[in-house]
Amino acid sequence: MIKSEPNTQNPIPYGRQHITEADIEAVVATLRSDLLTQGPKVAAFEQAFATYVGATYAVAVSNGTAALHLAALALGVNETTRIITTPITFVASANCVRYCGGTVAFADIDPATALLDIDKVRQLLESKPKGYYQGIIPVDFAGNPVDMEAFRQLADAHGLWLLEDAAHAPGGYFHDSNGERQMCGNGQFADLAIFSFHPVKHIATGEGGMITTNSEAHYQKLLQLRTHGITRDPERMEENHGGWYMEMQELGYNYRIPDMLCALGISQLQRADTGLARRKGIARIYDAAFGEVAGIKTMQTAAASLSPAGDTGHAYHLYIIRVQDRKGLYDFLRENQIFAQVHYIPAHTMPYYRSLGSSKGDFPEAEYYYAECLSLPMYPSLTQEEQAFVIEKVKEFVGR
Repeated sequence: MIKSEPNTQNPIPYGRQHITEADIEAVVATLRSDLLTQGPKVAAFEQAFATYVGATYAVAVSNGTAALHLAALALGVNETTRIITTPITFVASANCVRYCGGTVAFADIDPATALLDIDKVRQLLESKPKGYYQGIIPVDFAGNPVDMEAFRQLADAHGLWLLEDAAHAPGGYFHDSNGERQMCGNGQFADLAIFSFHPVKHIATGEGGMITTNSEAHYQKLLQLRTHGITRDPERMEENHGGWYMEMQELGYNYRIPDMLCALGISQLQRADTGLARRKGIARIYDAAFGEVAGIKTMQTAAASLSPAGDTGHAYHLYIIRVQDRKGLYDFLRENQIFAQVHYIPAHTMPYYRSLGSSKGDFPEAEYYYAECLSLPMYPSLTQEEQAFVIEKVKEFVGR
C-alpha cells in the first residue's frame, strides 16, 4: 500500500498537461522550418489522428469550439434548425448551434452515467411532429462513450443528423450490437465528430481541435470553411486567372491551427495509448478505494463500453464522484492543496439559456447530479503518492 504524506508544497490539480523533451524537440524543429502555418505538419497530424480513431478524414482547427462551430455549419445548421443535446457538458456543445442561429433543446441525463439519456431524447422527439428537430449532439462526457449505434438508429428513425462531441474521449470506444469495438469519432455512426486538444485533455497542443468524418462532402466543406470560405482548387473554382488566383465561395472563418501545435500533437499522439492506460489504472485505484465507502457514489461506465471480459472503453478524461456535501469537500480539498473541479454547471441553468426559455427544474437528474459531482485529479503524471493523498483526504472528509 502506498503511504500518503501531507501535501504542503505542490498543489495537485484536477488535470494537467504532460510535456516531454520529445514534445519540445518536435516543436523546436518546426520553429526552425520554413513554414509555421499551413505547412506539412497540419496534414501529418490530421492523417495520424484519423488513423488513430479509425476515421477516413480529419480536419485540424484552432480549438474544440471552432471544431463544433464548423461541424454545425457543415451540417447546415441555420435559423430554422432545432437540435437536442445534454445539459451536462461544456456550453460549447450547445453554443455551436446558437452561433449558426439554431435553437437548442436539452434532454435529461442518465443518473448512473451522466450521459444524455436516449429514452428522454426519444420522448422529446415523439412529442413533436416528425421533422421538428434536425439533429442530436451526444457528448462522450468524462470520456465515457455514448452508444452511438443506438443513437444512429434513433436518428435514422426521425431523419436526423448526429454530431458526436468526443472532446473528452480520444482513444475511447464502445461495443456495438455485434460485439465489435467502435472507436469514438470513427465515423461509423456519427456524421461528424469533434475532439479538443486543450492542455487538460489526453492530447495537448495548448489549444487545438479536430473534426473527423467518413464523408468526403463534409470533409471538403470543412476545409473550405476553415480558411475564410476560400478555395485554391482549380476544379472547384468558377474562374481561374492564374497561379495566384483564389476564390472566396462562401463566408468562412480563420480557424486554422499552426504547424508548431500540430508538431506537438503528433508527438503527444505517439504516446496516447500509454497515457490512456495510465488513466485507466488511476481509475481502478479510485474505484477500489471508494467502491464500498458510505457517502461516496462513483459513476458507472456505460454498458456498451464494457466488453464481456470487463474491458472498458471509458477514456477517463475525468474521474467523478458524487457526495452530498460537495462544496464542503471541494473547500476541504483546496485547503489541502488538492484542486478538484466541478463538471459541469447544467447548461440550461445558465442565464443565457434561461433567457431563451430554459428554467431551473427542467431537468432534475442533471441538477441533482450537479449538486453532488466533483472531479478528482486525473492525469497520467499523477503519482501514486499524490493519488493516495487525495483518497485519504476524501475519505477523511466523508467519514466525519
